Amino acid sequence: MKKGFAGYAPKPSKIVKHAAVIAALIALALLPVWGTDSQKNIFILIFLFMAMGQMWNLLAGYAGLVSLGQQMFIGLGGYTVAVVCQSYDLPIAVGLLVTPLICVLFALVISLPIFKMSGVFFTIGSWIAAEALMLFFTNWSFVRYGFGFSITAAYSLTLEAMYMIAFALGAGSVLAVYLILRTSFGLGIMAMRDNEAVAEIRGVKIYRTKLTCFLISAFITGLAGAAIHLYYVYIQPYAAFSIDWTVIMVFMVIIGGIGTIEGPIVGAFIYVLLRQQLLNYPGVSMLIFGAIAIVIILVAPKGITGTLHDKAGFELFSVRRIPKARRTENRA
Repeated sequence: MKKGFAGYAPKPSKIVKHAAVIAALIALALLPVWGTDSQKNIFILIFLFMAMGQMWNLLAGYAGLVSLGQQMFIGLGGYTVAVVCQSYDLPIAVGLLVTPLICVLFALVISLPIFKMSGVFFTIGSWIAAEALMLFFTNWSFVRYGFGFSITAAYSLTLEAMYMIAFALGAGSVLAVYLILRTSFGLGIMAMRDNEAVAEIRGVKIYRTKLTCFLISAFITGLAGAAIHLYYVYIQPYAAFSIDWTVIMVFMVIIGGIGTIEGPIVGAFIYVLLRQQLLNYPGVSMLIFGAIAIVIILVAPKGITGTLHDKAGFELFSVRRIPKARRTENRA
C-alpha cells in the first residue's frame, strides 16, 4: 500500500471526514428535539467543559503558555453575568455580551506583568492573578463577600435554551481553534511554542502573539464561565475562582491529547461521563481522576488522540500543511 505524507497510511478522504463532522453537528444541534432531559444536561456540561479545555489547550498545547490561572476567567465571567442580570436586572443576552468584554479587558490589564515572566514563572504568575481576583470578590460587599448569591434570573432560561448556548460555545471553540491554526498566525503560535528565539528571527512577533492567544482564551473561557454559572444558578467566590477548574482543564487535555483539537473533545466526554458516575463518591473521585491521568500518561504520553495520530495517522481536524511539491508527489 502506498504511503502518504510523513509516512502515514492514506487517510480517509476529506469529504468523508467533513460529512461525518456535519452529520454529528446536525444531530447534536437537534438533540433538544429528540433527546431526553438527562441527555441534554450531560451534553450541556460536555460542551462547556469542551470550550474551557480548548482554550487551555490553545494556550498550553499550541502556544506553550502553561497557565494555572484560567479559573480567573471562569469566576470573572460568572460574576459579570450574575451582576448584570441579577443586580441590575438586565436581560441575560446583555450579560453574555458584556462578559467577554470584561474578561478581555482584565486580561489586557494583567498581561503586561505576567508576560514579563516565562516558563514556570508565567504559570505561577497566572495562578497568583486568579487568587488575587478571588480575594477581591471575597471582600467586595456588593457581591455579598464570600457568601455568594443565587442567579435567579437564570430560571427564565429553558433547558433547551441553555443547551443551545452550551452547544454554540462548544462548537464555536473548536471552530475558532481550527481556523486560527490554519492561518499564518497559527503557524506562528506553534513556532513560538517550539522555539521562541527562532520564531522571532523568522518574523513572529512574540509578545503580540502571546497576547492575542491570551485574549482569545479569556474571551471564550469567560463566556463558558458565565454559562456554567447560569446553569448552576449560583455563584460563590471560593468555588468560582477555585483552581479545580484549571485542574479539570488539564485533566481533559492530557488524557484527550495535548496539542490536538480532538483532545479536549475526547477529554470532555470522558470527564463528564466519569463525573456523573462518581457523584456518589466525592471523597475518592479526585483520586480516581488522578489515577486515570497517571495511567494515560504512562501508557499513552500523548493522550488518546495524540497516540491515535501517531499509530493510525488519523486526524479529524488536521491543521498540518503539506508543501505543494509534496502534495503533487503524493498524488502521483
